[in-house]
Amino acid sequence: MLRLSALYRYPLKSGKGEVMQHADLDKLGLAGDRRWMLVDEASGRFLTQRAVSQMSQLSALWNASGGLTLGAPGQPPIEVALPATDAPLRGVTIWRDTLRVPDAGDAAAAWVSQFIGKPTRLVQVPEERARTTEAGYGKDDDKVAFADGYPLLLIGQASLDDLSQQVGRPLEMLRFRPNLVIEGSEAFAEDGWKRIRIGDVEFRVVKPCSRCILTTIDPQTGSRSDDREPLATLQKYRAQEDGAMFGQNLVNDGNGRLEVGMPVTILE
Repeated sequence: MLRLSALYRYPLKSGKGEVMQHADLDKLGLAGDRRWMLVDEASGRFLTQRAVSQMSQLSALWNASGGLTLGAPGQPPIEVALPATDAPLRGVTIWRDTLRVPDAGDAAAAWVSQFIGKPTRLVQVPEERARTTEAGYGKDDDKVAFADGYPLLLIGQASLDDLSQQVGRPLEMLRFRPNLVIEGSEAFAEDGWKRIRIGDVEFRVVKPCSRCILTTIDPQTGSRSDDREPLATLQKYRAQEDGAMFGQNLVNDGNGRLEVGMPVTILE
């Protein structure tokens, strides 16, 4: 039997993940997932662990009012309120998308700038300002917050076990930043799924996930692996035209609540 074995949320893009026992879904995926992002103050370009590896040590806890509690080694935590509806907007760039989103204010900016080591702003995306997903995949009205391309990422536990065996050491699931982990399937069975149901919610499997250098960063320490693993192994046995694939991008059709342990049904 297939079941949902783990749930993860990342309130701040490229910050630490939260382990969840249950989570609600809205139009942009898991409520509170990647609704906040750091950007370079001068250019507005998004910042991630790809270039700023210390972001792996930045903890961000989302609260029910939509605000954020930020914590980092050597700095006192800071509470950041959800920007007001009339908050100043900042032009930002994430990959090829440009958009205008609310800025979290100067106190939050000073805190994150001190941590990053250069002038940085913290921004938030309300649902009405979210991006649309990549053309040609999914539906025209599919939306995404600050995740790279899609609202949700699914990985099968057996797929991680297979990769760990190939690499020759156990790998942490958080290295791959999934939202949903499925147990009970064969390795890479998710590659063949098109529609699934968890609880009362149906999901479309829209596109495999191309992996990058981020997978080589230890989620506990923030240090990069000298041997470029597990990316080097993925590039050998999971390579496609668009890169080394691991995990599947999903879009949820409808809202609802997910809980660890729920059965998973393959619909197509």
